[in-house]
Amino acid sequence: MDGELIEALDQIEKDKGISKDVILDALETALMTAYRKNFGTAQNAKVYINRDTGIIKVMAQKVVVPEVHDDKMEISLEEARKISALYQIGDVVEVEITPKKFGRIAAQTAKQVVVQKIREAERGVLYEDFLTKENDIITGVVTRVDKKTKNMLIDLGRMETTLPFSEQIPGESYKPGDRIKLFVVEVKKTTKGPAVIVSRTHPGLVKRLFEQEVPEIYEGLVEIKSIAREAGSRTKMAVFSHDENVDPVGACVGFKGTRVQAVVNELKGEKIDIVKWSKDVGEFVSNALSPATILKVDINEEEKVARVFVPEFQLSLAIGKEGQNARLAAKLTGWKIDINSVESK
Repeated sequence: MDGELIEALDQIEKDKGISKDVILDALETALMTAYRKNFGTAQNAKVYINRDTGIIKVMAQKVVVPEVHDDKMEISLEEARKISALYQIGDVVEVEITPKKFGRIAAQTAKQVVVQKIREAERGVLYEDFLTKENDIITGVVTRVDKKTKNMLIDLGRMETTLPFSEQIPGESYKPGDRIKLFVVEVKKTTKGPAVIVSRTHPGLVKRLFEQEVPEIYEGLVEIKSIAREAGSRTKMAVFSHDENVDPVGACVGFKGTRVQAVVNELKGEKIDIVKWSKDVGEFVSNALSPATILKVDINEEEKVARVFVPEFQLSLAIGKEGQNARLAAKLTGWKIDINSVESK
């Protein structure tokens, strides 16, 4: 196995990018464990692999003594000087104690270690690859839908992940073979390889979809300041333009609504309100409550409450169905919103 081992490791290093020395170090450790398991504890023993020839030897460290009482730990001065005439009493001598049957054990162990290191390296490459996709969109193919849990198994190409039912947009339906866009929430390193946590309900999915559809966002002219989302129903998005000649809302809506409609289609009809962000809190809160008409906004900085006044006939529109419009506006702005009606004269 000796020469073949080094040749094989050289090829693995070339093909897989795994350091030969890393594998040999791991193999020495594994062989030491195998030796102790099969031939006794021998705590003074150590396994060496020649980096050039691949020859494996088990060496025992023995102390040179005038009279030997434990031949596993000690060696006489006479025996030591057969190895080297320079040895003196108290010196430590390394003596080869490689068992005859150790070659077979070494071959089995080497195969296990090499396979393990290749798997670890491949998992490492896979992890680093998917880590670059964290907080981004990836496309997968639905392979199975669990009838009981409704969880979906997604093929990402080189690995699979699960889209839990809780992270699916309510009302969406997919079947095996369908392509699906997912937002990568997190990539974790586990003993079984990378775990890719994905979602369809995360606000980041909306953000990335608009970045794909709107060149002005990609170029940095328009910035998405905040997003509030109730997946499957409605999203509010606040945008700001760094160029006074570019209308941020118009850029996101697109000609005849083509850009926003592309995102709506991907989200299976989810309504999207795009509003203009402002550093003026009153103006931002007023915009966030769109499409309602706002008469006045009083700001309480200390309690971070915005007291909003709307015409009486606009009250239900400002609050929204089941309070959704007001709730999303509060999430979007980060302010508590108190809506009040004013009777029309």
